[in-house]
Amino acid sequence: MTTPHRPSRGARPSLRARMATFAVCVSLCGSVCLSGCAARNGYGVGDAAANQSAEAQALAQKDKPDSAAVYLALIEQMQQKDMYFASLAHLDQYERQYGASPKTTLMRADALRATHQMAASAEAYQALFGTPYAPQGYRGLGLIAGERGDFARAAQYLAQAADTNPTDAQTLSDLAYARMRAGDVAAARVPIMKAVELDPKSPKVMGNLALFLLANGDARNANGLMTAQSMSRDVRDAVNKDAQAVAAAAHRQNRSTQ
Repeated sequence: MTTPHRPSRGARPSLRARMATFAVCVSLCGSVCLSGCAARNGYGVGDAAANQSAEAQALAQKDKPDSAAVYLALIEQMQQKDMYFASLAHLDQYERQYGASPKTTLMRADALRATHQMAASAEAYQALFGTPYAPQGYRGLGLIAGERGDFARAAQYLAQAADTNPTDAQTLSDLAYARMRAGDVAAARVPIMKAVELDPKSPKVMGNLALFLLANGDARNANGLMTAQSMSRDVRDAVNKDAQAVAAAAHRQNRSTQ
């Protein structure tokens, strides 16, 4: 990977100046969260659910898989379309035909988490330790801990994930978010800045950058970033709500150390 150009020590711009530059240069069009939630289509069974079921059947029948690679690619398509329940059924079938692998274990763990089967998901993520997918296993456990509101534990798992996969911007962004939500705003600075420079076009990364600016009391640049990147009202509200939660966590953290 090409090392990003950095100015000389004497001319290095301030953090505020760098944030202002990002506000002008980087496009943001997404939402803010610790990531990984499945798409929601409302309550009950309706046309959306029926359409997803039909689409899953169509994917499975289209060019009927004649190899493990083709079948696995079809299951990946289902997950990309948020058809996680269908993907679980087809993972069962795939593993019956071709056997389990670290790849299918990761896909199963992600699908279980997306369908709120957290205990089974955590077990599947743990099974990835000692495999090439160990970083994803640590990250998945971090996301589960975050969804449960245990951001201190989430930060521990995500730090392990970042240590084993140090150039993954999404993991670094998640780590920064978890540390902020745990009340340790200062510890979020390095991972969020790494994430921004590694993947400046990521909506989630840039959203967490806006949160970091707010958490540091830099509302001017945070609001400038959100305006320049045309954040929707819902995203702005989510960032501001998270900023309040971060402030409360930081206050609790400060009181506990006094």
